[in-house]
Amino acid sequence: MRGDLVRKLIARCLSTGLAVLAFLVVALTGATGWGLGLVVAALAATAAERRVRPGADTTAETTLIAAAVLVGYARRSDGGFDPALAATALVLLGLVLLVGPLRQAGNLEIRAANLPVRSWTPLVATHLGDALLGLLAVVAVAAAATLPAVVALVVALLVAAGAGAVALDLARRRFRPAAGGGPVSRALRRHQPEFLLHFSAPPGSEYQVTMWLPYLERIGRPFLVLVREPEFLAPIAAATTAPVVYCPALRAMDEVLVPSLKVAFYVNHGAKNSHCIRFTQLTHVQLHHGDSDKAPSANPVSGIFDRIFVAGQAAIDRYARAGVSIPAEKFVVVGRPQVESIDVRPEPLPADAPRTVLYTPTWTGHHADADYCSLPVAEPLLRRLLDRGATVILRAHPYTTQNPASARQLGRLTELLAADRARTGRPHLWGAAASRDLSLVECVNRSDALVSDVSGVISDYLYSGKPFAVTDMADEGDRFRELFPLAGAGYVLRRDMANVDDVLDRLLGDDPLAPERWATRRRYLGDFPADSYADAFLDAARRELESGWNPPAPRVGPPVEPAPLSPTA
Repeated sequence: MRGDLVRKLIARCLSTGLAVLAFLVVALTGATGWGLGLVVAALAATAAERRVRPGADTTAETTLIAAAVLVGYARRSDGGFDPALAATALVLLGLVLLVGPLRQAGNLEIRAANLPVRSWTPLVATHLGDALLGLLAVVAVAAAATLPAVVALVVALLVAAGAGAVALDLARRRFRPAAGGGPVSRALRRHQPEFLLHFSAPPGSEYQVTMWLPYLERIGRPFLVLVREPEFLAPIAAATTAPVVYCPALRAMDEVLVPSLKVAFYVNHGAKNSHCIRFTQLTHVQLHHGDSDKAPSANPVSGIFDRIFVAGQAAIDRYARAGVSIPAEKFVVVGRPQVESIDVRPEPLPADAPRTVLYTPTWTGHHADADYCSLPVAEPLLRRLLDRGATVILRAHPYTTQNPASARQLGRLTELLAADRARTGRPHLWGAAASRDLSLVECVNRSDALVSDVSGVISDYLYSGKPFAVTDMADEGDRFRELFPLAGAGYVLRRDMANVDDVLDRLLGDDPLAPERWATRRRYLGDFPADSYADAFLDAARRELESGWNPPAPRVGPPVEPAPLSPTA
């Protein structure tokens, strides 16, 4: 993702450059005060880099900063050799060398939320780098204020004592593990979970889990969420009362997969799924996090799962159309439970009624063949909608801002909506107001029509019965509906927007495709009663939990790592 890479490069250059500059100014010039000021700036840049690159190795930067601080301290003191300052230097050197390995060791420990366990050591270990940066800032301030070096020594010793306690506890955990597993394993055995949701994905993907949590909770059986990246622990734990466990390595999974577990659910095709699939006595069920005609929705990696829960027959046909051979008995049609709260509109609006249009551009994808993003050509579309008096809800994909070009294009569209809202008073929505303050279901219910790229949003919107248009960004022409059959129930916008007025006439007017949409809805979303729509998923999940089960036995040999394909449907 180009935007993410640019941010990481900028953060790296700033932290390294300021650290080098601070050392050179302090060591080679007499401007000690300016040098200490640059030290503070370098510390701030290093802290920012650690947020942008959570696993970044900042040993070189902190070494240079520590050296600059100590040289500056010696020059400001100007009292000859100071034993306290020499001792401070030794403590800082030890911390600089130890913080990285201790953080790595802490990251190999299991962490959990929503469980009655206290596991402070891994958490403290992950923040030792921040503590070191804070210590260097305190020492820099002490140097600038010409405080006695003993002050810096006392503070350094306090941080060193905490690091030492962490090191001792991590060593005890590694070389003298507790019988019967650690505290997290013991707590899970008491919890007796019957199923788990395994999740691994790029940062910002927690929506793939949170959309399923309410329905996993409605199954009515104890469960846990197992995440493989530490940044997901807090946001997912805040969205559920179920235990959420971070497992950094295969060894940790052996401890967390307690004997009560029967089923493992998955919401994407992340490469680390194979780490859990090696437990053959679990039934492995792929749920997906959306239903669309995108290429990743017919991922051949789906074949490794025991069951594939799909929204409707169209999903099964999609695999066959892509040439992916999967036994029919693996598929279970369960609908798309997330649409149960979508309001259905069986009758069209009057022709003169004001319209609210939901526009949901997708992101550019990991690969060119999955780039369905319409942001580069969206400005004429929005101008035509505004000319027709429509209110627009602009809800972009969560990954949009990771691409600098997409972020700029999105910015122009929001400026256009803001200007129109100021001029006309129409309550357009964008940004956090459309993506965080409102759920997708609420956006669907507020709108009268949808304009979207090829994505799972269209399948969800289909449930409402309201009209939609889809963008043909590959300029496929007549082949577009063959490649993306769902588009047959909607109005297709050409890439050059040459037919935008004709599409909007039908989308916001007589809507001749309304009958086709109802037939397509059954094929894509199943034919389940509206008042109990989610029961199809709940019943299917409970059936998987009813089968007999034995304690998990990992496959012999290392897990097979599938190619890291896009986790986004």
